[in-house]
Amino acid sequence: MFGDMMGMMGKLKEAQQKVEDTKKRLDTVLLDETSSDQLLKVTITANRTIKDISISDELLEDKEQLEDYLTLTINKAITRASQIHEAELAAAAKEGMPNIPGMDMFK
Repeated sequence: MFGDMMGMMGKLKEAQQKVEDTKKRLDTVLLDETSSDQLLKVTITANRTIKDISISDELLEDKEQLEDYLTLTINKAITRASQIHEAELAAAAKEGMPNIPGMDMFK
């Protein structure tokens, strides 16, 4: 029994390390999100850190339009990054989890 418990603890530590490694890797995954007319581009990591914003000169002439573009495009970028972030972390956690009856949290 103790051997099984120690084995499970080791697997849990491995799973935790895989999740941490995945979080670090997601810092290097860059996603580009652009407005439909390509006037604004946002680059974000899968850990939801904005790395770059490129704005067309045309948008600089209209403050209200620029604000709308920023809001829409940044929200789209965050949504996309969040989906990738959550899927990758769930996969890393599931891969390293020991098979404990009744603990199928990651279906």
